[in-house]
Amino acid sequence: MTERIVVVAAALCDGDRLLAARRSAPPELAGRWELPGGKVERGESPEQALSRELREELGVAAEVVERVPGEWPLKPPYVLQAWKARLLPGSPDPEPLQDHDELRWLTPEQIWDVHWLDQDVPAVREAFRGAAGLSQGGRSAAGRD
Repeated sequence: MTERIVVVAAALCDGDRLLAARRSAPPELAGRWELPGGKVERGESPEQALSRELREELGVAAEVVERVPGEWPLKPPYVLQAWKARLLPGSPDPEPLQDHDELRWLTPEQIWDVHWLDQDVPAVREAFRGAAGLSQGGRSAAGRD
């Protein structure tokens, strides 16, 4: 049996706004939106990996707050876990440094205005269950590698 590899994603919030990141690579994912994050490296906890990925991809210092209930399958052997996070005081504003070409802070009313990757849709719904506008279905696209 192949050991599963955990990919972590941040539901990075600022008040009631959620940060969405538009992929610039690989070509089959370019233009689609996701929660920022990446693979957990050997010896890292998911929280450590998420902090590292947010620093590398967005140039921010963030506090990982709590795990979003659920786990979503990606291309085997990968699985997606999402975590709520917030910027630490004094952190720079997020910038698209790696793998992304645009960032947007989305209000609950705007959350489905972007074309999310399929596996991020349930994570977004779960992270903000009950928030105005988030319980509705959204547009989505093919999965993340």
